[in-house]
Amino acid sequence: MCKEFVVYEGAQFTVEWYYDAAGKSDAFDYFKDLEEGQQTRFLFLVKRLADAGKIHNKEQFRNEGDKIFAFKPQPDRFLCCFQQGRKVIITNAFCKKQQKLPPKEKQRALERTKDYEQRVSLGKYYDA
Repeated sequence: MCKEFVVYEGAQFTVEWYYDAAGKSDAFDYFKDLEEGQQTRFLFLVKRLADAGKIHNKEQFRNEGDKIFAFKPQPDRFLCCFQQGRKVIITNAFCKKQQKLPPKEKQRALERTKDYEQRVSLGKYYDA
């Protein structure tokens, strides 16, 4: 199986999907299951961040605390983290059903960030 890590490579950041040790990316799977219009809204935000380096509108991109950020193409959420090498790693995605970020989704993003960092430091992330 060939993994598609890169979502978009811009002037400021490269945005990538997170893959677990088994080679699965549920965020990428979630994206592929979206309708074309929803995919376009998400990719517009990714391109803006990757090219410009910032999205000033908190209705579209927000710091959720603990170094976790969220792309917010309504009604979906794509959680991510910034990494060395000017990378943004999309850790998980879900459909927003309530006002606040569900704690389990934030926890999942934190766990995947830690897993990504550990596997990269061991040289096991991109070669797996």
